[in-house]
Amino acid sequence: MDIKVLGPGCPKCQQTEKIVKEALAESSVSATIEKIINTLKIAEYGVFGTPCVVVDGEVKSVGKIPSKEEIKIRGLRQGYSQECRHPEL
Repeated sequence: MDIKVLGPGCPKCQQTEKIVKEALAESSVSATIEKIINTLKIAEYGVFGTPCVVVDGEVKSVGKIPSKEEIKIRGLRQGYSQECRHPEL
């Protein structure tokens, strides 16, 4: 599993990264975590808010600090989809 935490490095983004790491440790899921701070790379995901959590290429959370439970239940289970991208105009 590949998890990316997108954000410029603000306190909310740092907290999100910490929560993701804690959720992974508690759930015994094997994953790589990458922190992306480059705004151009963040924009490639089509999101307009941070922090943002991307799991295996799919945006799972945007614009808020997710709870550990959200990460464990929604972020780490296949099939969960939360519309986080800006709607097409």
